[in-house]
Amino acid sequence: MSENTVSAEQTVVNHGWRVTFAGLGVNLALGILYTWSVIAKGIPDNWNWSEADKSWPYSIACLVFCLVMVPAGRLQDKLGPRLVASVGGVLVGVGMILASMTTTPMGYMIGFGLLAGAGIGCAYASATPPAVKWFPAAKTGLIAGIVVSGFGLASVYAAPLAKWLITSYGMGTMGFTLGIAFLIVVVGLSQLLTPPPKGYVPAGTPKPTGQANYKKEEFTPLEMLRTGQFYLIWFMYACGAGAGLMIIGKLAAIGSKQAGLQMGFVLGAVLAVGNGAGRVVAGMLSDKIGRQKTMFCCFVLQAVLVIVISMATKDSVLATVPVLAVISALIGANYGANLSLFPSITKDYYGLKDFGVNYGLVFTAWGVGGFMLALLAGKLYDIYQSFAYAYYGASTLLVLAAIVTFIVKPPHIVHEAAE
Repeated sequence: MSENTVSAEQTVVNHGWRVTFAGLGVNLALGILYTWSVIAKGIPDNWNWSEADKSWPYSIACLVFCLVMVPAGRLQDKLGPRLVASVGGVLVGVGMILASMTTTPMGYMIGFGLLAGAGIGCAYASATPPAVKWFPAAKTGLIAGIVVSGFGLASVYAAPLAKWLITSYGMGTMGFTLGIAFLIVVVGLSQLLTPPPKGYVPAGTPKPTGQANYKKEEFTPLEMLRTGQFYLIWFMYACGAGAGLMIIGKLAAIGSKQAGLQMGFVLGAVLAVGNGAGRVVAGMLSDKIGRQKTMFCCFVLQAVLVIVISMATKDSVLATVPVLAVISALIGANYGANLSLFPSITKDYYGLKDFGVNYGLVFTAWGVGGFMLALLAGKLYDIYQSFAYAYYGASTLLVLAAIVTFIVKPPHIVHEAAE
């Protein structure tokens, strides 16, 4: 018997919670992506970066992150999550260190955008699949939510830490220090990302009913791409993630340029708390009431919140730190919900066998949405000196995504049993 295969008679020690918390730790390091608004605000004026220049490294990181998720998902399915996550840790560290040695937009595009973005994609793709494979389907939302919550919570410590390092030692020291730290942490925790052996059935999994007809539960990537549901899911993800990433990437600028507040790192920290909590809460809620109902609630609430934050201009009653902190936390929670709902619905609809690459393909929506809306927000601000048009566009997309939740249904491929 292969050491990677488990028989019905074997007893396998369940490492599910160890893998889950290791994945959580990996994502706590990878979440440096969400501190970009603080990093961008710390760029000295004498570097002569425009607002669009400050959007490019973040936008490229989001795009590269999502594109790398596809091959990284395939590699972790084939070679195992430990190796792929370790490579990711090295790329994140090297990318941050390289960015620390330059003052140009191009240097940050390569270091932070290309290398760190690719590293985040490799490690992120390897954190959730081994964890959810240790648990029954009834806990998919909860486990996915816990693992990815680290990515959202990272700004709670990383935003103030980055601000302190920039203020005290400068941009170069900040990038170099975080690069070394994240390389060590991600590579170390990656060694604990062990999937269950082939054939492992988690305790609590319902037994087959032996019905004559059955719905196919395992889809290859090509089979998934042939289903209309994939494109509906992709569209919803792009809308939900893009709107959230647009706010995250410009939150410090929203606080200072729009509301006249110099507390961007505080807003980033409370958004991160909401981001992390929203992933766990939405995952648990979707296990109870269903993925689509939870998505609908999140999309509608997010559309309202984006319009509300557009009204938080100077001299407005909304332009206070406590009010903007609450709005930021709720925007973070609704955005974070996407990161537990969409891996969960991918597993529900298309199975676990090729989950890594299947979710990688779905996750391209996250990167495309973030790239397009974050970059658009910067360009529109340079033209109109306002984020208003970006807000209205994002809200419209969120309403459309909410409508699509009534349309999307599980793929239904039925095979007749042999007579």
